[in-house]
Amino acid sequence: MGGFFGAVSNHDVIAEVFFGTDYHSHLGTSRGGMAAYDEKIGLQREIHNIQNSPFRTKFEHVFDEMCGKAAIGCISDTDPQPLLIRSNLGTYAISTIGKINNANELIDHYLSFSGGHFDAMTGGRINANELVAAMINQKSTFVEGIQFAQRMISGTASILILTDEGKIIAARDKLGRIPVIIGKNDDGYCVSFESYACFKLGYQCEKELGPGEIVELTANSLTRLAAPGKKMRMCAFLWSYFGYPTSEYEGVSVEAMRYRNGAIIAKHDEETGVVGDLDYVGGVPDSGTPHAIGYANESKAPFARPYIKYTPTWARSFMPQKQSERNKIANMKQIPVHQLIEDKNLLFVDDSIVRGTQLKETVDFLYTNGAKAVHMRSACPPIMYGCKYLNFSRSTNDMDLITRRTIVELEGEDGLKYINEYSDPNTERGKKLRRAIADKFNFETLEFQTLQGLIDSIGLEPCKLCTYCWTGKE
Repeated sequence: MGGFFGAVSNHDVIAEVFFGTDYHSHLGTSRGGMAAYDEKIGLQREIHNIQNSPFRTKFEHVFDEMCGKAAIGCISDTDPQPLLIRSNLGTYAISTIGKINNANELIDHYLSFSGGHFDAMTGGRINANELVAAMINQKSTFVEGIQFAQRMISGTASILILTDEGKIIAARDKLGRIPVIIGKNDDGYCVSFESYACFKLGYQCEKELGPGEIVELTANSLTRLAAPGKKMRMCAFLWSYFGYPTSEYEGVSVEAMRYRNGAIIAKHDEETGVVGDLDYVGGVPDSGTPHAIGYANESKAPFARPYIKYTPTWARSFMPQKQSERNKIANMKQIPVHQLIEDKNLLFVDDSIVRGTQLKETVDFLYTNGAKAVHMRSACPPIMYGCKYLNFSRSTNDMDLITRRTIVELEGEDGLKYINEYSDPNTERGKKLRRAIADKFNFETLEFQTLQGLIDSIGLEPCKLCTYCWTGKE
């Protein structure tokens, strides 16, 4: 994934953009970057690798090296950004969030007529921001260029541009899969992925851009350059997993949604009677915790934290590039509370079950420390399809998914014809899938939130939500 933050004001905004960008650090672990515009210096840019060190430590010096009344910053899980581009539209900085599935096709098409070139990275891959900029530059205005790029891209592209006039142009992706928030204070405007970043820096939410909407920001004005489209497919996974708990999207609180989600799972368990008496309900930290609180509140089973993550040195277990290193660090971070584990009947709620690698080690860890039984609940439906629109998972192949692998183990490749049945907990295939994964991971019981339950916990119309990773439907 990735996130961005920008601000334009009547005063220097480097500090605001530094902190605003840092507030998006949960969305990426690869690169961090900032660009600023100053009337005397012009455009400035810095990019750093943040794989082994957080954004704030790599950019602490930025207050001495950059200045400007307009700036943008980004956290990226993929390419270095923002880039500085010099073109027929002027010189500008550009940052994007999303995923381009047809990059090679677009590159070949551009090179076939332009006579131009791209700066290639290792393996010949092109920085997605440079590709987006190349498409924008084929038109005579930023608006025409952005709309052209978004039409041509198969995937998702929200775009943030800082011009050499000190203006910010913000464009939400054409189907509104991810949020773009505009904030306002007495001195100017900001633009942010996460809404709480605006509020913490003294801005009030002025508006949330609609799908495909484009605006221009100056210190004293907010101008709509392109009206929003009517069709929305906002990523439902935002609320269940990668959105920050204190944010709101489309007026729906992330934290409150997770409480409702857990409560719906608990009601289903009560109706089926599959769990029995529980000693404690806990969340797989950290993003499973609010779902577990909702479950505990509804079920009346006490909430507890039978193990705590040690995070001072390794805040995120998937920061290392190798899976073996991520697994080792995840295991080292788990510190048991023996009195809450030994001889206890435990139920844990995780935000999702993707590959399941670390989850198995977690359950083994609980049994090693004396758990009587471990029940597992997923706060979202079985993930059956790798996301085509956002880089929220490192999985590059559908067969990385534990659900797909288990279906093939049960029924061979032909079983993939019945994905809908395997997703449904009420069918024989659905029951077999859950039992097989439970046996594989040593869960006492396993269940997933239903698609309807997830939609109900969000509260938006189903037609406004993207549920591709669960249904395969665009």
